[in-house]
Amino acid sequence: MEIKNARPYFFGDIGCWSERTEVHNAASLGQASQLRDLIQSGASVNVVAVDSITPLHEACLHGQAQCVQLLLDAGAQVNARNVDGSTPLCDACSAGSLECVKLLLEHGAKANPALTSRTASPLHEACMGGNSDCVKLLIAMGACLESYDLYYGTPLHVACVNKHIDCVKVLLNAGAKVNAARLHETPLHHAAKNMQVEMIETLVEFGANIYARDSHNRKPVDHTTQGSPSAACLQFYETTPMSLQQLSRLAMRNELGTRALTVIGQLDIPKHIVSYLCYH
Repeated sequence: MEIKNARPYFFGDIGCWSERTEVHNAASLGQASQLRDLIQSGASVNVVAVDSITPLHEACLHGQAQCVQLLLDAGAQVNARNVDGSTPLCDACSAGSLECVKLLLEHGAKANPALTSRTASPLHEACMGGNSDCVKLLIAMGACLESYDLYYGTPLHVACVNKHIDCVKVLLNAGAKVNAARLHETPLHHAAKNMQVEMIETLVEFGANIYARDSHNRKPVDHTTQGSPSAACLQFYETTPMSLQQLSRLAMRNELGTRALTVIGQLDIPKHIVSYLCYH
């Protein structure tokens, strides 16, 4: 089968650079039968378009899991990078396709690819889109919780900026640093800016510093609207001493790590103490 617009003009790291091909189109549109025919006819699965996008990038970006499987089985390079340095795993996480993410990881995709000034990590991409299931899987595969992006900061910053409370909870329970700062802005500053009361409460429960100052010397409460629920929440924390119950929970987390609430049931601790420390 003839490939349209396949006009290679110099060699890149994988395959030849060319115009967009039939393989790219089939992968993008999820046309698995056509893609299979192209592969069987000898079409390269690693042909690279002028923007360095491979067919595997296309399939992942559109969540086409069947096409991803076909490409990987045919030898597609799982960690290929496009012009921005993004890998197919980054695209699959951005699309929120858990099935594609699983396939890529099973075929050796790097959960922690080297970052460039233009690249966010797969975990950043998953948090940006609020794809908490992808976040959980990446963390289970060893994704770095403190991976730092020049524009966004840590994945926790990204989750807070984009108002994704489920991702925030997953990251915190996995041990993400609640007071990590980018230009002195903490995740709590972003939660305050976005008026996210539940997110503010969750971050404070995990030890967020309500007095942290950003580069403009502003505390989280200074980013809220006077009289709003988020402002009232932060003002309450500033004026009300943390309760014994909260201190006990924080102490338990410091002792056992932020996974304490998920593993504490496995520990030989009297039930009345567990109840007091974890459920008050």
